[in-house]
Amino acid sequence: MRINLDREKCIGSGQCVLAAPDWFDQDDDGIAVVLEGKATEEDSEDLHHAAFTCPALAISLDSE
Repeated sequence: MRINLDREKCIGSGQCVLAAPDWFDQDDDGIAVVLEGKATEEDSEDLHHAAFTCPALAISLDSE
C-alpha cells in the first residue's frame, strides 16, 4: 500500500498522527510527514482511518 500525502493541503490538525502514529508524524511547523516503511494489509485499518479523519483530505492510499 502506498501512502500519498499532499503536504500543501495539510493544515496540521494531527488527526493522522493520532490515527496511525506508526506512519505519520508532524514537522516543526505542524505539517504531516509520512514515516518510512512499507505499509501492509495489517496496517490498512489505521491508514484508512487516518485518511478518513484528515480534515484537509490531504491523504490518499493506493494499493500496489
